[in-house]
Amino acid sequence: MGVSCQGCRGGEEFPVAFTMAFQPIVDVSTQTVWGYEALVRGMDGQGAASVLSAVTDANRYVFDQACRVKAIELAGHNLPMASDARLSINFMPNAVYEPRACIRATLGAAARAQFDPKRLMFEFTENERMPNVDHVANIVAEYKRMGFMTALDDFGAGYAGLGLLAKFQPDLIKIDMELLRDVDTSVARQAIIAGIVGISRQLDIKVLAEGVESEAELMTLRAAGIALFQGYYFAKPRVETFEEPAMLLAA
Repeated sequence: MGVSCQGCRGGEEFPVAFTMAFQPIVDVSTQTVWGYEALVRGMDGQGAASVLSAVTDANRYVFDQACRVKAIELAGHNLPMASDARLSINFMPNAVYEPRACIRATLGAAARAQFDPKRLMFEFTENERMPNVDHVANIVAEYKRMGFMTALDDFGAGYAGLGLLAKFQPDLIKIDMELLRDVDTSVARQAIIAGIVGISRQLDIKVLAEGVESEAELMTLRAAGIALFQGYYFAKPRVETFEEPAMLLAA
């Protein structure tokens, strides 16, 4: 990895201290925790907005790298080594200058924490139009070649939709919670989700339903062929804690 980039600078720190909360991703077909998503939080548990408000164009790279390192460090200390659960980390495509160069800190953190980097999944979550879709497609392709999973978050909201899916195919898509809300009583939402599941199956992409809050939503989505779930129905994010949902413990 001799490649370098303008963003790979040392000695800088993000100006706001932060930590991570973790929310389980459940595979209901196997009754196991498939993974955990790392979500940025203030040091006293404040919401992500309290930290994200300090992100600027000048420190975006530093913040993105710091989030990866923090999430991996916490996973190395707190996620049982016997677990094969994945660690899902959000990243900002505009903070990745050159994928193979910008992954150095991530791999270094994984080595120090003795965390298998093959268990990492990277979600790109920008809910704005991506100025350079080809750049994002290159990141996805490079991460796949390096053995990481990639995920397209907020699918069905904003600009994260079929246009992006036509350009490149991540390993997983996360259907936006607004599209899932009250799906059990909406024929239109059920039809749209059935279409997404069908397209994803043809493209060999996993589907995750995020933001599930009720048993009725869960059962409807399960009947549509979705096995991976995330949401308050299972567990809320917990700061620096890898919780196993009670319903799995009772299974």
